[in-house]
Amino acid sequence: MPETEPVAAEQARSTAWQTALTVLQEVEPPTVTPGSHAMTVVIEYPAGDPGAPPHRHPGGPAFGYVIEGEMLFELEGEAPRVVRAGEAFWEPGGDLIHYQDGNNRADTLLRFTVTMLCQPDQPMLVLVDDEELAQRKDRRVPRPA
Repeated sequence: MPETEPVAAEQARSTAWQTALTVLQEVEPPTVTPGSHAMTVVIEYPAGDPGAPPHRHPGGPAFGYVIEGEMLFELEGEAPRVVRAGEAFWEPGGDLIHYQDGNNRADTLLRFTVTMLCQPDQPMLVLVDDEELAQRKDRRVPRPA
């Protein structure tokens, strides 16, 4: 029987792990309540798609990473910004409105992953109605003319 390559455990230890890690973002999220759960999803929007309607994550923070394309990202109290492939984003959750997560490009797909943490007995995502958006319009950063 021919000799085969040794399995990983028998090979010399690699040092690649020492430089394989790249920090994408580092934040101090709210405390995670015992009994909370996490959900990681991949979201894909076609070219030019506006994304999810205004919403919030009442049960906790959300952490994301753009895999492909560009996202137009806007949180209450912050100016809209573009998050490109290879960049990370996060939102603290709670009462804060997430206005935009749409595809910023009309010529390519947007694909991103999000890990959402959620306290027990709280929904992962809640849409914000037009009446509340009107009541809180002063909290949205004005767009340049």
